Amino acid sequence: MTATDFTLNELLVANLARDLRDGELGFTGLATGSAAALYATAIPLVAMELARRLHAPNLTVLLAGWVHNPDLAALDELPDAEFDERLRDLPCESQLLTYPGQFSLRRGNISFGFGSGVQIDRVGNINSVCIGDHAKPKVRLVGPILLPEHFSMFGREYVMMPRHDSRTIVEKVDYVAGVGYPGGLEGRKALGLAWGGPELVITPKCFFDFDKAAGRMTVRSIHPGVDIDDLRASTGFDLGDLAAVPVTPAPTSRELSIIRAEIDPRGILIGNGPRAG
Repeated sequence: MTATDFTLNELLVANLARDLRDGELGFTGLATGSAAALYATAIPLVAMELARRLHAPNLTVLLAGWVHNPDLAALDELPDAEFDERLRDLPCESQLLTYPGQFSLRRGNISFGFGSGVQIDRVGNINSVCIGDHAKPKVRLVGPILLPEHFSMFGREYVMMPRHDSRTIVEKVDYVAGVGYPGGLEGRKALGLAWGGPELVITPKCFFDFDKAAGRMTVRSIHPGVDIDDLRASTGFDLGDLAAVPVTPAPTSRELSIIRAEIDPRGILIGNGPRAG
């Protein structure tokens, strides 16, 4: 049964959870800033836990590189630093005594991760370093923040973009912090990257996936209530024919019940948020 009353955050969680598989290991860090923390940390955590409770009981959540399968319902607030005492004291299945321990840049150990930036372009390159020319930028940003490793060492990357406008979803990023599919899979392989890369790009307006062979981002689904003309105007490159693109599927009543009653009962992680549709 599909629910009819749900938030945008719940919509993103449910659809992301459906893409995760049993036996995988997923990593997310602790992003700073309310929008980035919601998209790059909170939504991924709830999605991974939802997948664990529904169809992927052997999926492992790796939070901040050292906390395994945390009890999210025990959170009073989302920690904002990777060694925050609130994270240290959070009930979980296990903790690593050293960081990053056995997950230190070993290709393939981590099945998927979550990252965010200020720009992503049509081939899936991501930027978190600067706006404008690197030698004399208009804005200098946080830096690569492990995105090069995410895009080259993990099995796949989910790109979480809290804003969707023509300044963030662009034709070409100003600086490549993580490599997508320039020249498609063959172009990526020529760069020594015959592994990993972005899988989905998740925004407040739609889900993007990739034609990886061609090296091109495509619209996978459009969220309920989003106007196609607005989606086109908010994107910095041509989206092509969208006539056959489906609406992003709604969460089921069971998914919503688990999110609201079991995973995030106090709304610490994804809160109420804006309604979808």
